[in-house]
Amino acid sequence: MKITLHEVAKVVGAKNTISEFDDVPLHKIEFDSRKIGVGDLFLPLKGMRDGHDFIETAFDNGAVATFSEREIAGHPYILVDDCLVAFQQLAQYYLAKQRVDVIAVTGSNGKTTTKDMIAAILSTEYKTYKTQGNYNNEIGLPYTVMQMPDDTEKIVLEMGQDHMGDIHLLSDLAKPHIAVVTLIGEAHLEFFGSREKIAEGKLQIVDGMDSDGILIVPSDPIIDDFLPENQMVIRFGDGAEIFVKDLQENKESLTFTTNVIDRPITLPVPGKYNATNAMVAAYVGKLLAISDDDIIEALETIELTRNRTEWKKAANGADILSDVYNANPTAMKLILETFSRIPANKGGRKIAVLADMKELGEQSVSLHTQMIMSLAPDVIDTVIFYGEDIAELAQLSSQMFPIGKVYYFKKTAQEDQLEELIKYVKEILKPEDQILLKGSNSMQLSKVVEELEKD
Repeated sequence: MKITLHEVAKVVGAKNTISEFDDVPLHKIEFDSRKIGVGDLFLPLKGMRDGHDFIETAFDNGAVATFSEREIAGHPYILVDDCLVAFQQLAQYYLAKQRVDVIAVTGSNGKTTTKDMIAAILSTEYKTYKTQGNYNNEIGLPYTVMQMPDDTEKIVLEMGQDHMGDIHLLSDLAKPHIAVVTLIGEAHLEFFGSREKIAEGKLQIVDGMDSDGILIVPSDPIIDDFLPENQMVIRFGDGAEIFVKDLQENKESLTFTTNVIDRPITLPVPGKYNATNAMVAAYVGKLLAISDDDIIEALETIELTRNRTEWKKAANGADILSDVYNANPTAMKLILETFSRIPANKGGRKIAVLADMKELGEQSVSLHTQMIMSLAPDVIDTVIFYGEDIAELAQLSSQMFPIGKVYYFKKTAQEDQLEELIKYVKEILKPEDQILLKGSNSMQLSKVVEELEKD
């Protein structure tokens, strides 16, 4: 980092006399004492354990100073009321100091993929950094900012939302010039109560933007009441300013054109929703003067964050479509549509393993049941359900599919049949089959994928 101890103390309004400590340059900031190296600043956060308990460990590992919410002896420290708030203030200051252009991405689905695509495109022309993994909350976003290389010109920040106000805080911190909302779905419906409230929360991404900023949103009437009056707004989707056309889907890729770039683009990932993500990323690239050739090359060689829609191989040769990082009704509907459209292997079946979608609140059972409209008995041979809220969907599916083609495994506080599910899937899966796995991360379908990959 291009910052010193005294500078940090001034930015966050240190409550102690910092001049008694040397004004040393700081290498980086870490909140995990195990990652501290020589020259680092330690950030003790309060979680399941109080980070203040690890201050001595941080200094043993090479820290030159620490934040602290209480006075400490024997080490340089910056005294503040709240370490997390101070960290956020510092990240906001550092973005402004480094004069980095911020592109922010949020949405119920597709934000990580869109972030990856935007970063890949911008990297063809600019020194670009992006959110790593899922560091998209009130801790992860400022951490991303403070980890960026000091020559960064553009930073693509993913913004996650669990509760109302989360996006407001992140937008106010990052001050994005370009903001993208990928989709308004039902993620975290338990905490918001309705899609309208989810839309309201997502549109808080404009709260930190200047009036000359550009907002890119889906063509969805649900957001209309929350759009800013004095902001440039670009919509995408059917009948909107930018749109996908001539889409052709294959098992491991898709080809499309768009009015953003009127030349075919082939993505090395399946799913028509990824064509939309790529189109939005291409539009951001055009706004920032990236050439069509560079945009196309970046998209056609993209490497996405793992554990989203990903084809893998079972040990017996069967094709696994793994999408087990997260789930909500919109995402499950889209992946089922994609899975159904992909041609089956010669002589092979299509098998779907579907698990509970979490954080849907009182509407959870009904939202699970609505997935019946996305299950095609004429295409999908066997459906295996796992969970508690998905039980009613399993019962309804058993009336629509032929006898012996629907299976249900429990997951309750009293009984968890995940091991039985794994055993059954390994028994029935044949080398020529295709199998889809989709559910919330906490349902641990990743274990099923891992077991299928084992020899």
